[in-house]
Amino acid sequence: MVSIEQVKNTIKQKIPDAEVVVRDLTGTGDHLEAIVVSSAFEGKTKVQQHQLVYAALQKELQSEAIHALALKTYTPGAWSNINS
Repeated sequence: MVSIEQVKNTIKQKIPDAEVVVRDLTGTGDHLEAIVVSSAFEGKTKVQQHQLVYAALQKELQSEAIHALALKTYTPGAWSNINS
């Protein structure tokens, strides 16, 4: 199992400007939802954005410390439009 803080920190190591929110969806610690906002996503498709996050968490996903990951990615502009 991996902690929510570890997941946040791992994503931030690969995507330094990322704002990251992680939730445990089932209480088991291995089914997570991550919302990631970063300027690194500018000009990238959703698939490419998700690939960046999956690459950051490759070790945790391969070891099944994270069994399932619901992922939402946004650029800062898109995020501000959602939250306004």
